Amino acid sequence: MKKIFSILIALTCVVSLYAQQPTTAAADTTAKAKIVFETLAHDFSVITAGGDGNCSFRFKNEGNAPLILSNVQASCGCTTPSWTREPVMPGTEGEIKVHYDTNRIGTFSKSITVTSNAVNSPIVLRISGEVKPATPAPTN
Repeated sequence: MKKIFSILIALTCVVSLYAQQPTTAAADTTAKAKIVFETLAHDFSVITAGGDGNCSFRFKNEGNAPLILSNVQASCGCTTPSWTREPVMPGTEGEIKVHYDTNRIGTFSKSITVTSNAVNSPIVLRISGEVKPATPAPTN
């Protein structure tokens, strides 16, 4: 009987202590960055070989801590990203510029992986389109 009573008292103490613990949401007051893009994809549609293969992805830091992009990696060497290297403060915007080599004929679909200190990292951006050969000028 003493053992049962001791176990009940111990369980009551454990339950009482657990009930007094703050919830994770209430206890988590750490500052965090959150990256939000205007769009996650860009469709070039049809581009002539040697044409403009540039686009940009604008984003905003909707968190409450500085956002730092640690890496922006394209899926292949035909796509070259450049990005904001300075911390993006809460409420401000940044930009990732992407260049696709339009001397490669055919359809394409490429990804750019954005790694940062944001709570929603990593994020994958996509570009797609078709590069057609340039039409030669008519000879007379």
